[in-house]
Amino acid sequence: MNLLKRTTALVVVTLVLGTAGCTKSSSDGAITSRVKTAISNEPGLKGTKVSVSTNEKVVHLSGMVKSRDERAMLIAVARKVEGVKGLKTDLVVTPQQEPGVKPKQKSGVDARAK
Repeated sequence: MNLLKRTTALVVVTLVLGTAGCTKSSSDGAITSRVKTAISNEPGLKGTKVSVSTNEKVVHLSGMVKSRDERAMLIAVARKVEGVKGLKTDLVVTPQQEPGVKPKQKSGVDARAK
């Protein structure tokens, strides 16, 4: 009987300690927070403002970015975050105009075939 009590106590303690080591929060809110932190800690993404949300461990990034490189960097950073199972993006690259260059306008001439 004494051996049974000791074995049971050992199993309970092992289970408690085993689950205590695995309690890193992977809730959607925690994942969103970790992704935002990772983005803000990335030197090449300083000042980038994008929306981050998570649903069932799938991260959704949306917003405007300056370049394709910035978009790729955001995606790479988000994928590396612990707990992220998937990624959806609605990141739009804003067209950059060179200074002093005016956008082309349509001509006023309309050629119609009769």
